[in-house]
Amino acid sequence: MTTPTPAAPTKVTLRLLEKTDREIVKLDRAIVGAVYKFQHDFRANPRQQSLRLKKLEGHDRLHSARVNADYRALLLQLSESEWLLVAVKHRGHVYENLDRLSYGINQITGSIDYVDLEIVESGVLRKGRPPVPRSAPETPQPVQERPLFADVTPEQLVELGVAEPLIPVVARLTSDEELLGLVEYAPRHTGEVLLRLRDTPYQQVLDEVTKPVEVKDIDPEDYQAAAERTDTTVITTDKDLESIIEEGDFGRWKVFLHPTQKRLVTRRYSGPARVGGGPGTGKTIVALHRVKHLVDQLGPGNNKQILLTTFNKNLAADLRARLLALGGPETVARVEIAHVDQLATRVVREADPGSVKSRIDDTRALNEWRQILLETGETKWDAEFLMDEWTQVILGQAVNSRAGYFKARRAGRGRSITRADRADIWQLTERFTQRLDEKNLETHRQVAERAARLEMERTARIEAAARDKAERGGLGNVHAESATGAWQRYRYRHIVVDEAQDLAAAHWKMLRAMVAAGPDDIFLVGDTHQRIYDNRVTLGSLGVHIRGRSAKLTLSYRTTREILKAALRVLGDESYDDLDGDEETLAGYRSVLYGSEPVVRRTHSAGEELDAITEQIKAWHDIRREDIAVCVPTNDMVAQVVARLAKSGIVSTEITADGPRVDEGVHIGTMYRFKGLEYQRMVIAGVQRGLVPRASVEALRRTDPARYQAECKRARSLLFVAATRARDALTIVWHGEPSPLMGGVAVTAGTH
Repeated sequence: MTTPTPAAPTKVTLRLLEKTDREIVKLDRAIVGAVYKFQHDFRANPRQQSLRLKKLEGHDRLHSARVNADYRALLLQLSESEWLLVAVKHRGHVYENLDRLSYGINQITGSIDYVDLEIVESGVLRKGRPPVPRSAPETPQPVQERPLFADVTPEQLVELGVAEPLIPVVARLTSDEELLGLVEYAPRHTGEVLLRLRDTPYQQVLDEVTKPVEVKDIDPEDYQAAAERTDTTVITTDKDLESIIEEGDFGRWKVFLHPTQKRLVTRRYSGPARVGGGPGTGKTIVALHRVKHLVDQLGPGNNKQILLTTFNKNLAADLRARLLALGGPETVARVEIAHVDQLATRVVREADPGSVKSRIDDTRALNEWRQILLETGETKWDAEFLMDEWTQVILGQAVNSRAGYFKARRAGRGRSITRADRADIWQLTERFTQRLDEKNLETHRQVAERAARLEMERTARIEAAARDKAERGGLGNVHAESATGAWQRYRYRHIVVDEAQDLAAAHWKMLRAMVAAGPDDIFLVGDTHQRIYDNRVTLGSLGVHIRGRSAKLTLSYRTTREILKAALRVLGDESYDDLDGDEETLAGYRSVLYGSEPVVRRTHSAGEELDAITEQIKAWHDIRREDIAVCVPTNDMVAQVVARLAKSGIVSTEITADGPRVDEGVHIGTMYRFKGLEYQRMVIAGVQRGLVPRASVEALRRTDPARYQAECKRARSLLFVAATRARDALTIVWHGEPSPLMGGVAVTAGTH
């Protein structure tokens, strides 16, 4: 059916197809500028003579329009007044072999599938395979590899929602490199289906990927409705397209959501829900869009009914900045944004406004434990073990008596202890807490545990008031309510948690008590492979029941597949929990980006290692210093790197608990500081035995094997997090003997 062409339209709506922006950003700056002017002129009047809008031969809806003397825009006409920009190409590539350009409405998802088959053929199959040599007839020909999807029929691919023009191409794929190359050009749903199908049975992909986005009663000619179901964004101002292009990934995530991500954002959940996935899969993006979605569902009012929280101050500040960019001041005004320790402090101070205790971090607390061991002459336990026992078992389970500690579960703690041992440990913890009291000190864990108890007591009062009101036939008890000084209400209607894997049990108890149990109460995102603190929890035991409401993202949009392979090797064969007692895996986790292999470099001395870091940063002279980071295992090494770079004339800045000290320069920090950050290029240095993991861990191999494994696992997660902060390039360097956690990375990733 041919769409009628209007006589002389003026203002029209212009949409941008996701992935078209990636094509535009690769063009020369002058051409990108011409695209900006083109979209302005086209929205004003697509029929103006200078644009030379014309329908392509053999196509009902596909048109070309002049961007400049050499480039043309390809646009789908959705209706008389709505257009979709699908490509910007050199005029020499526009008008030949027009049957290569395929588009239509996917009869499963209802979205628009646009495919340039020539690009797919040349960019995927021909690039992914070596050329067949033109040899003499007697030369043996290469053995044909078995296609990746040989066991999946074309009919099944259609049922999964794979774009039909690509099905013959899919049938010819024989390597993961070809598959990942196809994903780069394919419509998003097609890409997700194929990546999941590589590792997952057909029926499971159908149930988990396709069925949730399937649309019934699709009109194959209603392109305007299809556009609403497609990854597009409406260009309404001259700045819209510019912000997407100029801000790169930061601009893209504000407007483009993968169908799976969008489904998770807009779905109504019957209770707490969790989204997992590896680094760069968009978990935080989903959390931010979820917050905006929840704000949009609120009725009028000025109160902050939604809490957005995470585990530290830096990440909370980053969430605030991103939410402001996504939803503007009106969205941020309806949301409380605070890290969990900040929340806990507020709760405790409300209950005890006269408290004058100073807060100390884990490093200071560990030193206090060491002092107690020195004073008592105790040698059976080390400070690290006692610190963990106190925080994870005693505070983690809100144990407040010796008898309670005798009954406390110690699952996952490794080293078994007798009843007499527990008595000794309890006595030491009492001495420790007394020592802190005498110094007017308290740890964040203590505050969190107290805040949890206070919030649980508050919830008990709310529930008691509700029961009393129900017994009175809906009438409240005015005397009881006035005695509290305020009407008893839950603090929030919805809670969204980022980096959920690093919250402690007390944090979860506090959050659970801050919101009424019910639909859309708690939404959390996280990945236990990136757990950098030893906060192992089972959410169900804490009242956060996510069973049946968990989902996983599998596509990384940040880290190249080459860096990702190296990072996954660091994890080894370790098993990881899913925050609810089951095992979590990264099966199907893949990157959609190509890049260079990581550089792995061994040096012979500390000085030579510092020289190697300096040389690498100098070699990366083509990008801003702020887009480069150096990650090291210790604070001493941070100081050494900063000094050496300064000596070489390279400006750098240390990443502290409050973020970078200054805005300019290469960012230098310990592995703990890089959680939630990303950089174009990174150096990870000091990856040697005795530093990763620290030397004291090695001694545990004999005395406490279970704890040794736990510490090595945490070090693996730290190294995994550090490696996956890099987007385009990664260099790993050390001197002496490499870390035992490096595994085969040094052998397989191009050692220099």
